[in-house]
Amino acid sequence: MTVQATKFRYKPQHKPNQLIYGVGQTGLITGWTVKQVLAKRLESQEFAVIGNLYSATRGINFLIRNLLANPYVRFLVILNATKEDKNAGSGECLRDFFRHGFEEGYSDSGRPCWVIKSSIPGYIDIEIEHWALEKLRQSIEWEEVNSISQAVSQVKAYAQRGIIEPWGLPLEFPILKVVPSILPGSRYGHRLEGKTIAETWVKIIHRIKTTGTIRPTGYDGQWQELIDLMAVVTDEPEDFYFPEPNYLPVNPNLINEYITQILGDSRQREEIKYTYGQRLRSWFGRDQIQQVIQKLITDIDSARAVMSLWDVKQDHQANSPPCLNHIWVRVVDKELSLSATFRSNDMFSAWPANAIGLRALQQYIKEEIVKGSGYDLKMGPLITISQSAHIYDDCWENASQVIQSQYAKITQQRDYQDPAGSFVISVCDHQIVVEHVTPGSGEVINCYSGKSARQLYQQIAADYPSLQVEHAIYLGTELQKAEIAATMNHGFVYEQDKKLKSNEE
Repeated sequence: MTVQATKFRYKPQHKPNQLIYGVGQTGLITGWTVKQVLAKRLESQEFAVIGNLYSATRGINFLIRNLLANPYVRFLVILNATKEDKNAGSGECLRDFFRHGFEEGYSDSGRPCWVIKSSIPGYIDIEIEHWALEKLRQSIEWEEVNSISQAVSQVKAYAQRGIIEPWGLPLEFPILKVVPSILPGSRYGHRLEGKTIAETWVKIIHRIKTTGTIRPTGYDGQWQELIDLMAVVTDEPEDFYFPEPNYLPVNPNLINEYITQILGDSRQREEIKYTYGQRLRSWFGRDQIQQVIQKLITDIDSARAVMSLWDVKQDHQANSPPCLNHIWVRVVDKELSLSATFRSNDMFSAWPANAIGLRALQQYIKEEIVKGSGYDLKMGPLITISQSAHIYDDCWENASQVIQSQYAKITQQRDYQDPAGSFVISVCDHQIVVEHVTPGSGEVINCYSGKSARQLYQQIAADYPSLQVEHAIYLGTELQKAEIAATMNHGFVYEQDKKLKSNEE
């Protein structure tokens, strides 16, 4: 039976390019399930709009605003079908908004907002008036389903009820715009390093928010972006470090889910785009993880331990091709490192989970090589290269809060270990003498001398362009002190890391 077409047209205020439109009165929320899979099973007059809901904290607020602007939508079907849906909790949180309501509170960033009464964090702008949210809750009939077939059946059942009058007039409310303050900086080629995923993530967020370029996303909204950002994680513990309180956008209780997305295989399903594990394990008819393990067992020095996730047959035309494209594993001096290249990387919401999964893959490969060969290997760094390293505009406020609360603490945790080595400075016969020594053993490998601090630091900078920034600034201050002592006739005595003393002291 064909339902009579209605006159309704969904007019979203937010994310219009990410939705599929019909002319009915039912909204279908598909969670992480591919929305096109449901759209092709329905007639346009049976639904008003179909859209994904990936995140409760990022998506529900826009969804609520769109529903308030389209009061003719009288039904809602919430699909909670996949493991990804359950991990994200976005459908559960939306259900709890209608079932349990909301209360006044604060967001993760400390901003006043309406907090959904749910075990899954979800926030709605305080600028939306209380009465409007209550009116919406009372006016929309909703149903939660756990399969595609149930979702389609429920949408069709709602459509059979005929036309229902809108619950009121379209409502719009002010929205707070967050505009980043951007400092000058390089757009291309960045390197950041931290001992843990948490430490490295805070440094990443700070770098992007400080100097990233604001650009349109290609979907809706904007992002702040740096191009080619290398992040090096050196000492992540095997059981993973989570700060207390946990400021990472990942749940410690879901570690196995993040790891499975990289290590686990799954059959290809129409409603799921792909998983990284699927691409690595079976997509191309080969288990690439096992291939890499066997390659390094037979040739531990090989530079061919490569895994590729990009499918040239389809990914250039795909709506959502994989962001992770290339993995390379290398063993040097009994240390196994893993490098992963992302063409596009959501550094605020996705990078920590990506890093956890990749670190687990690195650990698994190392253990399997040891088991199959007897090599004595240790874990080296995890390196990610994010070609488009970005933060979406709906995360800017939260990112700024993380920087404000954590960045200063992290930068104060110094170990003063520059891989380029150290420099021992002294003054002898009115000459500045600088000895370059290796890290660890302290072997002298180079020596500079002269009377000009500028001449010396320019020469050192040219010879060692990879000096850490703080180390280079420190050298400049010490060389300037040494120049004062060297050029003042018997005026001052120079000792490295100490204040200048006059000869009379």
